[in-house]
Amino acid sequence: MAPCDERTATRLTGYIFGGTSPFGTHKPLHVYVEKSIIDLPLILINGGKRGFLVEIAPRALRETLSITEVEVAIRPE
Repeated sequence: MAPCDERTATRLTGYIFGGTSPFGTHKPLHVYVEKSIIDLPLILINGGKRGFLVEIAPRALRETLSITEVEVAIRPE
C-alpha cells in the first residue's frame, strides 16, 4: 500500500489534494481506520478541502462507511 499521487487522488475522490475526505468520493474506496481511535469520544477528519476539519465520533465511521480496522499505530513505550 502506498499513497497515490495528486492527480490520481483528485480523479478518484473529486476532492482537492490535501483535502481528501473518506465521505462522498467519486469512486468507492477502501477506508482503513486505526483500531485504537474507535473508542475515542471524538476525532477530527478532513471535510473535503484543505483546512476544513469535521469533528465526528469515530464509531460513526463504522455506521456510515465500510471500514477496515487496522493496527498500525506505534505503541508508546
